[in-house]
Amino acid sequence: MSEDTKKELVVGIDLGTTNSGIAYMVAGKPEIIPNIEGGRITPSVIIFNEDGTRTVGIQAKRQAISMPDRTQRSIKRKMGTDYTFKVDDKVYKPEEMSAMILSKLKEDAEAYLNQKIEKAVITVPAYFSDSQRQATKDAGEIAGLDVLRIVNEPTASALAYGLDKEGAEIVLVFDLGGGTFDVSILELDDGLFRVIATSGNNLLGGDDWDQRIIDWIIAEFKKKEGIDLAKDTKVVQRLKDAAEEAKIELTSKVKTNISLPYISADASGPKHLDLELSRAKFEDMTKDLVEKCAGPSRQAMKDAKVKAGDLDKAILVGGATRMPMIRDMAKELFGKEPHKGVAPEEVVALGAAVQAAVLAGEVKDILLLDVTPLSLGVETLGNVMTPLIERNTTIPVTKKNVFTTAADMQTSVEVHVLQGERTMAADNITLGRFQLVGIPAAPRGIPQVEVSFDIDANGILQVSAKDLGTGKEQSIVIQSSHLSDSDIDKMKADAEQYKEEDAIRKEQIDARNTAEQAVYSTEKTIKELGEKLSDSEKKALEDKMEALKKEMETEDTEKIKAKTEELMQEMMQISQRIYAETGQAPGAEGPQPDAGAYGPGDPQGQPPTQPDINEEQVIDVDYEPVDDDE
Repeated sequence: MSEDTKKELVVGIDLGTTNSGIAYMVAGKPEIIPNIEGGRITPSVIIFNEDGTRTVGIQAKRQAISMPDRTQRSIKRKMGTDYTFKVDDKVYKPEEMSAMILSKLKEDAEAYLNQKIEKAVITVPAYFSDSQRQATKDAGEIAGLDVLRIVNEPTASALAYGLDKEGAEIVLVFDLGGGTFDVSILELDDGLFRVIATSGNNLLGGDDWDQRIIDWIIAEFKKKEGIDLAKDTKVVQRLKDAAEEAKIELTSKVKTNISLPYISADASGPKHLDLELSRAKFEDMTKDLVEKCAGPSRQAMKDAKVKAGDLDKAILVGGATRMPMIRDMAKELFGKEPHKGVAPEEVVALGAAVQAAVLAGEVKDILLLDVTPLSLGVETLGNVMTPLIERNTTIPVTKKNVFTTAADMQTSVEVHVLQGERTMAADNITLGRFQLVGIPAAPRGIPQVEVSFDIDANGILQVSAKDLGTGKEQSIVIQSSHLSDSDIDKMKADAEQYKEEDAIRKEQIDARNTAEQAVYSTEKTIKELGEKLSDSEKKALEDKMEALKKEMETEDTEKIKAKTEELMQEMMQISQRIYAETGQAPGAEGPQPDAGAYGPGDPQGQPPTQPDINEEQVIDVDYEPVDDDE
């Protein structure tokens, strides 16, 4: 290899659920780096041997049948969780085990290229959470890699596809791998790769089709022989391999024979497994899995505001997309034959190599604009989730908003960071919490707390809160959300299922918040105006205020709104009378109840003449009252 080629190398890595790959740019083209066994992809399987050594890759996959209790596969599905694997009194975390796979890829590539590799771009499913992305980055560091960028898998595929393309295209990337599913829609235009929308399911992949075959085999064998094969871990490992082989065979054949001699035994002697599985039967028992792919695909097109006819290409990525049922579904859904110009198992690694070359300065005139897959926000008054960054927002991005306090003399606020699409905070996922202390004691609504969300190019979030009065600031990097693989998918599904219920609950909270502000403002007005109020005016305000308070104890939103309006009208009439007597005309709409907060965008941080902030923007948190003696 020439000295020129031996410049600092940045590789692209597809850390897959079932198989992984590594690639680099050579002569302006991304190329797969073969492993030491000569394969272009490496099984993501780890064996913890009894002598303390580890085997990773194709050899581990072959040994898995005889060592099921020492085998780990599909560890990608556990990234960002508290899952651990104990063997020989040692406990391993997902990051550590993923690092073992990365180390295998790195060492084999170094042997092939005769060059040290220290920097990499690693891909993740588009729907990976903050903690899963951070866990992937940590795995790279454990493997001795400086991870320059985390790139979404569908986006990497588009990079590989569009490297040499000219002109504008709208491309849909449908990525069904071994354990995760993503679909992204991108605009490609002469080197610009802009993600418009993304959707997916972090708990769906080829492994699930394999499992259906395993379940069917177990049921059929039990029906015939009365023996439950699921109770023997070594047998289950044999079934896993047989199921995968059957799935692959049914890609090109209409039926396959599953034959496993000496699968079990009873008093009558050894038992052999011999079953025939047709493609039609396989497709029938997995049709719900196919629909789970169709749903997010429709959602991505809806979010991107494109129809099937607007798509120039539909690119299928991931080995599981070779199944005829997936190709048929894609053709029907997208209205065209899927593009077959890329190798499904290799394209993600190739795309990662393109991005690696961009970061290394080897490839010019390519700009990648990705998105964040889910909305991010904070909890505000009434336990409402108030988004700061909406889903499918282009990253990197920084968004700020100004909030205020919920109680008088509040000297601290807790910023509760949330991720999801539901209206109520409790229905979303908590990413983190932190305290901002030292806020000067003041009536509620006076302090201004600026909350800032900053998502970097890796999709990792940093949150900060700053008291605009004192300049005090506190921040955290969200690293430990511990989202399970199914949480994100459930959030979006729930958002649709409970959309109407959420709207009703939000309307109730908004009405109650407005009512509370009206009562607070009325009490303040009575105290400030003092003798300027006649006894009858004061009594009218107090009566309407008490009527509103009584109604607030119920769940009748319309009555709360009506009583709030009555109180506001009474206050308006009194204000007009006072202004008339002093010769000062009020505004066209008259005075409004004090919202108790400053809205985003107020100049120089000065209080506005008329507060303009939604009640949702009042942070509802624990507070520390200030002692009067202090």
